[in-house]
Amino acid sequence: MELNWSTFLLEIINFLILVWILKRFFYKPLLSVIARRRGSIEKSLNDARNLHKDAEALRARYENRLAEWEKERQAAHTSLDKEIELERARRMETLQATLDAEREKARVIEQRRLEASRLRNEETALTQGAQFSARLLSAAAGPELEHRLLDLLLKELSSLPPERLSALRTTAGKTADSILVASAYPLNDDMRASLESALGTVLQVTPPVHYELNKDLLAGLRVTVGSWILGANLQDELKSFSHLAHET
Repeated sequence: MELNWSTFLLEIINFLILVWILKRFFYKPLLSVIARRRGSIEKSLNDARNLHKDAEALRARYENRLAEWEKERQAAHTSLDKEIELERARRMETLQATLDAEREKARVIEQRRLEASRLRNEETALTQGAQFSARLLSAAAGPELEHRLLDLLLKELSSLPPERLSALRTTAGKTADSILVASAYPLNDDMRASLESALGTVLQVTPPVHYELNKDLLAGLRVTVGSWILGANLQDELKSFSHLAHET
């Protein structure tokens, strides 16, 4: 087969033209599309990397926040437990104080009840003792005891303390129009004379003396000078004994 150089040359020219056309209208746009596609892919990859970084950062913040929430929850739970324990201790202390106060109140009430019962028993015993003594002394009372009680009264008049003696004289001089002498038994003249002489010496005045009988005295005398009462009789002595024991 014989080589046709003109055809060969035209083929070369056609090939070169084809290459130029491909390069001009196909290869460059293709490279541009590939470049744009590569840029888009790189941008998508960068965006994906950024999203992944943001997601990782968000996840880390979320995990950190969860850890903080857990710490806060534990702290709140611990604080609440402490508050509950403190409130329980406070209420237990208040309850214990209330119980102690109630027990002390009950103890005081019981003590007062026992004391009142003891005082009532003592008062009853004293009253009964005074009544028994009154009956016993009433049986033993008589003119002889009356005379002895008069002697006792005269001795007391002669031994009055100065302040009482002064007050008695003042009362007799200012307010006493008369002296009242009550006795359980009638006084004879000698007894009256002795009593009036002693009263005159003590009071330094001589108001009239009135006598009366008072069987309630049991035995002895009661001398009334104004607001003053001088007594040496069984009734007053028994009352004084009963009152003194009751006050004690």
